[in-house]
This record gives sequence, structure tokens and C-alpha cells, in this order.
Amino acid sequence: MALERRFKEAFAACPVCGGELVEKRVAKLLRGGTDTATIEVDALVCQHCGERLYPEETVRHFERIRAKLRRGETQDMTLVGSSYEAPSD
Repeated sequence: MALERRFKEAFAACPVCGGELVEKRVAKLLRGGTDTATIEVDALVCQHCGERLYPEETVRHFERIRAKLRRGETQDMTLVGSSYEAPSD
């Protein structure tokens, strides 16, 4: 997988629960304004509690996507479907 060795070596165990971390490809849901986007990225994932750790550059990329969503700049994104809010009973 694509995570840098430095990043993986920085975490001997999960900072939340101390569990074992493994590198996985995960889907991340990002919200900006009234829109959402999903992106697949590599992360360290705790086998015990599910905590996900992302490299700093990946987090910066998330923020750029969120900002684009807030501004409605989605022309470089693929429209996947629609989302609806259902009324509660």
C-alpha cells in the first residue's frame, strides 16, 4: 500500500485504545455545505476500536475537497447519485 514508512513507524499502537494498527484502503465520507463526496485512501486502522489514522497530506486533501464542496466547485467530481432526507414519524 501507499502509506509512507515514516508515518507507519510513528504509530506503534492505536493512540485511542492501544490496539494493533494495520494498513487498509478505506472509503472516507466528506461533507461540505449541503454536498458530500467519498474518496478512497490508505489509512492505519485499529483492529480493536476502528480508529483511523491518516497522514497529514491526506488530511489536507480532505480539507481541499470540503472547501470545494462548500463553494459548489464539483465539476471535477463524478456525480454518483442523489441523497434525500426522509421525514421522521
